[in-house]
Amino acid sequence: MARIKPQALLQQSKKKKAPRSISVTTIGLYSVATVVMLFFLFATYRHWSQRSMVQPEEGTSNFQVEDDFSDSKKSDIPRYAIFNTSKGLITVELYKEGSPEFVDEFIDACQKGHFKGMLFQRVVKHFVIQGGEADNHSVIEDWTSREKHYNQLEKRLKHEAFMLGTSNTKHEKGGFDIFITTAPIPDLNAKLNVFGRVIKGEDIVQEIEEVDTDEHYRPKSRIGIIDVTLKQKI
Repeated sequence: MARIKPQALLQQSKKKKAPRSISVTTIGLYSVATVVMLFFLFATYRHWSQRSMVQPEEGTSNFQVEDDFSDSKKSDIPRYAIFNTSKGLITVELYKEGSPEFVDEFIDACQKGHFKGMLFQRVVKHFVIQGGEADNHSVIEDWTSREKHYNQLEKRLKHEAFMLGTSNTKHEKGGFDIFITTAPIPDLNAKLNVFGRVIKGEDIVQEIEEVDTDEHYRPKSRIGIIDVTLKQKI
């Protein structure tokens, strides 16, 4: 038997240990498979991420529609009232947020023409002017009975000058009296519900305040409201 030379054995060992060469075709197939897998994973991720975003957006749009509808209803509510009196125009800003019930009642009365031809029944200088029913003068009597005691009253929440309000008494048979203060009136929150303030025409209020009255604070000449115009903007 022939003996193999050591040099030949070394060469055979190197040939066995040498790594197999990878063909270009195999590399191409692996690359294509990798690209396909990555594309599939990306498409799946994009699909589920978009689907998760659709529901909040749809819900948001519904709420947005409701908010827009609510805002449109709020924008339809008049925010101002213009009193056309025999002395001139008085513009009032209505406190819809602070006194919604009285503002709604006032607006309803305006739309029914309640204030057309209404007279100012009581005029108390440095206090208030009152328009409405002639028999409803309990508030006026209460104010005038305290006139001499005002300097002794503690400082409490006041109704400032040129505020529009109505009495706390129940407005029966569509009656709705109005008061416009001509000075800060203390201690009257239990008597008067303020639902607006004069923002233009203070001089007209003061002119009405200066008319001559009898001993019961009734104007000697007829002074009244011709009509009231409601507006959303001025």
